[in-house]
Amino acid sequence: MKKVILKIEGMSCSACQNRVEKYLNKQEGVKASVNLVMQQALIEYDDEKISLIDLDRFIDESGYKSLGVYNDKEEEKIDNTKYYLIILAFIVIFLMYISMSHMLGLPVIPFLSMQKYPINYGITLFLLATPFLIFGFDIIKSGITIHKGANMDTLVTIGVLASFVYSFINLILVINGNIAQIEHLYFESSAMIIYFIKLGHYIDKNSKNKTKEAIKELVQITPESALIKTNDGDKEITIDEVKKGDILICKPGMKIAVDGVIVKGNTHLDETFITGESIPAKKKVSDKVIAGSINIDGYIEYEALKIGPDTTISEIVRLVKEATNTKMPIGRIADTISGYFVPAIIIIALLTFVIYLLLGKGIDDSLISFVTVLVVACPCALGLATPLAIVTSVGKCAKEGIIIKTSAILENANKIDIIVFDKTGTLTYGNLRISKIYNYSSHSEKELLCIASSLEKNSIHPISSAFKDYFNDKIEVSNFKNISGMGLYGQINQKEIYIGNSKLLEKLKIENKYKVDEENLMNDGNSIIYVVENKKIIALIGVMDILRDNAKKVISNLKAMNKDIIMLSGDNEKTAKIIAKKVGIYNVVANVLPQEKEKKIKELISNNHKVMMVGDGINDAPSLVSADIGVSVKSGTDVAGDSADVILINNDLSKIIALLNISHKTIKIIKENLFWAFIYNVLMIPIAVGLFKSLGITISPTIASISMTISSLCVVFNSLRLR
Repeated sequence: MKKVILKIEGMSCSACQNRVEKYLNKQEGVKASVNLVMQQALIEYDDEKISLIDLDRFIDESGYKSLGVYNDKEEEKIDNTKYYLIILAFIVIFLMYISMSHMLGLPVIPFLSMQKYPINYGITLFLLATPFLIFGFDIIKSGITIHKGANMDTLVTIGVLASFVYSFINLILVINGNIAQIEHLYFESSAMIIYFIKLGHYIDKNSKNKTKEAIKELVQITPESALIKTNDGDKEITIDEVKKGDILICKPGMKIAVDGVIVKGNTHLDETFITGESIPAKKKVSDKVIAGSINIDGYIEYEALKIGPDTTISEIVRLVKEATNTKMPIGRIADTISGYFVPAIIIIALLTFVIYLLLGKGIDDSLISFVTVLVVACPCALGLATPLAIVTSVGKCAKEGIIIKTSAILENANKIDIIVFDKTGTLTYGNLRISKIYNYSSHSEKELLCIASSLEKNSIHPISSAFKDYFNDKIEVSNFKNISGMGLYGQINQKEIYIGNSKLLEKLKIENKYKVDEENLMNDGNSIIYVVENKKIIALIGVMDILRDNAKKVISNLKAMNKDIIMLSGDNEKTAKIIAKKVGIYNVVANVLPQEKEKKIKELISNNHKVMMVGDGINDAPSLVSADIGVSVKSGTDVAGDSADVILINNDLSKIIALLNISHKTIKIIKENLFWAFIYNVLMIPIAVGLFKSLGITISPTIASISMTISSLCVVFNSLRLR
C-alpha cells in the first residue's frame, strides 16, 4: 500500500468533502480521508491494482477536479477575486439604491423611477444583476451537478436561479405591457446573495490560509541552493544537485542545505524551526546538522547524509501534512449530519413554498420564503468546525517541535489520566555525564578533567563516554595500560596517573581517606572514579546518567494537571528509586524487560485507564505501540520510522505539557464550533420558514446570505484563536 496526497479543486462545504470521500472509499483498494480546509485528499491505495491516473479519474468522477500530487513548493495561482469584489461592491450599492431608494424616502434617479419608467427600471436591474451570475458561475456550476450529490452550492444555486428566473419572467411581462409585474422583480436579491457568499468565500479562504502558515513555514525552511566544496573551489549548486557524500560549506548567516555531519569547524546553529528550541545549539566536528538550521557564527564543512525527501524537515512536513488530513472521532459527528443536511434543507424549502401557496400567501411571499430557507442554511460551518481546528493545532504542534502522526491524538491526549515514563534516555539523558567532582589537589577542576579524559579517550569502556567533552589531544600520554576490572594507567608529564575504582586503590595499597565522599556519591546513584597522581588520591569523580534539566518541573506540572505518574525502568530498584525520588515519582516499577513494560501498559489500559507512554523509542517500541498515545523523546534527526504516535524532536519533556494543553484547547474550540454551527441552523432555519412572523421576526434572502457568511466566519475566527 502506498500513500499520496492529492490536491482537489472545487470543494466548498462539508457535503463536497463527504461526496469525494465516499466515492473514493467505494473503490476497491482505496482508503481516503478528505480535508476541506487543505483542499486535499490523503489516499492510501494498492499500487498493484490502482495508479495515480485512476485516483485522478475517481476524483473527477465524484464531481470535482484533481490537480495531481500536492507539491509543497508549488506557487499558488494569482487570485483576482479581491479586485472583482471591490468593483462589484460599487455595483451592489448602486443596484440596492435603485431598487430601494423609493422605499427609504431617498431621492430617486428620474429616468430609473419604478413608477414613471418601469421598463428602464427593470432592464437596468437585470443588466446590473447579470454580472453577479457570471462572477458566481463557479458556485452555480458546482450547484447544478446535483446528480453527483447536493451541497451548499446546490442550495444557493436553486435559490438564486429561482429568484432570477422569476424576476426575468416578470420583466418580460412588464416589457409586454403588464406594468403591475414591476413590483415582483427580485434581481437585487440574486445579486446580493452571490456577492455576500463570494465575499464570505474570499474572507474564509484567506482565514483558512492562516491556519496553514505553520506548514508553509516548514516547507520554506530549507534553502534553494547549497555551497559545495570542489577541487576548483567553492561552487553554488541547486539543492536538487546535492548528492550523498558531497562536502558542503556553510558560512555565518547561511542555512544548512541538507542533513549531514560536520567534518570541519564549529559553530552555533539556530534550530528553532525544526526543534522549537530557541537557544542556539553548539556544534562541532562529528555532530549532526539538520537541513534548515541557520548558521550563527562559525564556518563549517559538512558531509551530506540525507537529501531530498529523506531529510528531517521533509519527513516532518510529510508527517504534519498527513496528520492534518486525518480525522478526529469527534469530527465524524459533523460528517454524518452533513450527509443528510443539504437534502433535508431542500425538502424543508419546498415544503415551505407549497404550504405558503396553500395558505394563500401568493407566489411572491412563497418564493421569497423558499429562497430564504435555501440561503440561510449553512453546512459550511458544520464542515469547517473540526478540520480548521485540526490544521491550526497540528501546525502549532509542529512549531513547538511536537510531531503528531494523526489528528486523533489531539482528541485522545485530552483523555489521558496516566503517564508512564521510561527512565534511561527519557527522564535522564541516556548517556553518562560527570555529575560531581571532589578536588583534593592544587590542580584546577578543568586541569583534573583534562588529565582524566586524556586516559579515558584511549579506553573502550562505556564510562569513557562521560569524558568525551573533555578529550584533550594536547596532553601526551605514554605507557598507557588498561588494568582489567579496575581502571587505567598512563604517564603524563613524567607523573604516574591512575584512574579507576576502589579496587584499584587496594591493588596500589593506597589508603582511602575519602570514604564519606564516596558514600555520598553512591547514595546519589553515581559510579565512582578515583584519580591518583604518584600514588596519591587527587580527586574523586562521580559519573552518572543525570536527570534532564526540567524533568522534576515537568513531573510536578503533570501532577498539578491531575495526571498519575509511573516510572518503568530496566535498572535495579535502588538506582531507579533514587532517580524517581529526585523527580518526585513514587510509583516505580524496576528490573523490567521491554516485554514486561508492554505488559504493564496493557494491564493499565485493561483497567479502563487512558495511558500515555513516554520513552526513547528504541527498546520502548512495544510499550509505545501498546499505549493509547506513545511519545518518543528523540533527536530531530531520527524522525523517520519512529514507532511512537508523537515525536518530541528536541528532547524537551515540557512539550508533553504543551501537547496536553493544545489538545485541551483544540477539543474546547471544536465543541464551541460544533455548538455554534448547530445552534445557528436550529435558530435561523425556523426564522427563514416564517415560524416567528407573528412575533415580527423575519429575514430577507439578502440578510439570510449575510448571516450564513457570518456563521462560517465565526467558526473560522474561533479556530484561529488556537494560533
